[in-house]
Amino acid sequence: MAATKVLLDTGPLVGYVNRADQHHKWAVTCWSALFEPLWTCEAVLSEAIFILQAEGAGPEPILRMIERQIIRLDFVMDEHRADVLRLLRKYADHPMSVADACLVRMAELSDPCQVFTTDKDFLVYRRKGRQAIRLLAPF
Repeated sequence: MAATKVLLDTGPLVGYVNRADQHHKWAVTCWSALFEPLWTCEAVLSEAIFILQAEGAGPEPILRMIERQIIRLDFVMDEHRADVLRLLRKYADHPMSVADACLVRMAELSDPCQVFTTDKDFLVYRRKGRQAIRLLAPF
C-alpha cells in the first residue's frame, strides 16, 4: 500500500511558523508526527507568505523549508487549468479560493492523501465529484 501523501494548506503552515498563531501548538504537534515532504502549491505559499508578512514576519522560514525540501511543489496550475476552473465554478457560491481549488485538484490526483488544514471549507469540498477528502484538522 502506498504511503499517504500529505497536502499542506495555508493554516497549518502559518501556524507552524508563527508562535503567536492560535493553531501553533496543534500544527507543531501534527507536523512532528508526519513524514516529510509535505506537498503544496504556489497559491498556498503565496497566501502563507502574505499572512506572515501582514503579521510582521518575513518569508524566510518558508523559504528554508522549500530549500530543504520539507515542503515540495509538484503542481503546475496551468497543466490543470480546466479542472481548477471547474472547481472554482462548482463552489462559486461558497466561495472557494484558488489555493483551495488547487489542493482539491491535488487530492483528486493523489491517492491515498489527506489535506493538512485548519479550513472547515474542506468539509464541503469533494474530490472526483462525491468523495470526501481525508483531513488532518483541528476540528
